[in-house]
Amino acid sequence: MTRDEALQQFLLRMGDNTLILGHRVSEWCGQAPVLEEDIALANTALDLIGQTQMWLGLAAEIQGEGRSADDLAFLRDAWDFRNVLMVEVPNGDFGRTMMRQFLFDAWHSIMLGRLMTSSDERVAAIAAKASKEVTYHLERSGDTVVGLGDGTEESQARMQEALDYLWPYVGEMFASDDVDAEMVAAGISPDPAGLRDEYDELVSRILTEATLIIPESRFAHKGGRDGRMHTEHLGHLLTQMQWLQRAYPGASW
Repeated sequence: MTRDEALQQFLLRMGDNTLILGHRVSEWCGQAPVLEEDIALANTALDLIGQTQMWLGLAAEIQGEGRSADDLAFLRDAWDFRNVLMVEVPNGDFGRTMMRQFLFDAWHSIMLGRLMTSSDERVAAIAAKASKEVTYHLERSGDTVVGLGDGTEESQARMQEALDYLWPYVGEMFASDDVDAEMVAAGISPDPAGLRDEYDELVSRILTEATLIIPESRFAHKGGRDGRMHTEHLGHLLTQMQWLQRAYPGASW
């Protein structure tokens, strides 16, 4: 694997994570419990889609085949996506959505912090811009998890259920492979496995404040970030996200 091939895979992983999660969060538009949450979730989705434009735009540039970020978003099939499985699972209730957001935001904020010192100036610039948005995402999702976890008996039970359901998806964010090894060697990105201790410390602090119990199991669902296996939910999500481009190939506004 060449450096450019590894870099493209890394960029797809970053961009696909934000693309798929951005779409999932956007599904709350007009459906959230209160107006303020509806607006906040819509803004979060817009931030994530904006970050996708940068990551996939650079991936297309590295690929050098004249493709765009839109081409990578709308013209790939499920087996070509490199997002972690957590971001593609259905929203569930509001509590599960916010728990997923928090667990992802915690990883995202740490990863972007490291990428801001990347040897690749383009990667560092994207990370610096995205980090400002993700700092807010983490503050908001963390506060919401605490508010619901340390809230009523029902809200606490729902947040514990959400954590129990989502925790087996956390480990994939810290899996390392040949792509990561190449990126580490080039000084472009950190080894994902090296982020786990900082992540656990951050997440434990918030979840303890939320009176929630972190599952002891370290079992991790895997397969998304290397394209080996996705959940059945990704195909249904892409059917919704890509239908216009597939119905009218090449159409533009």
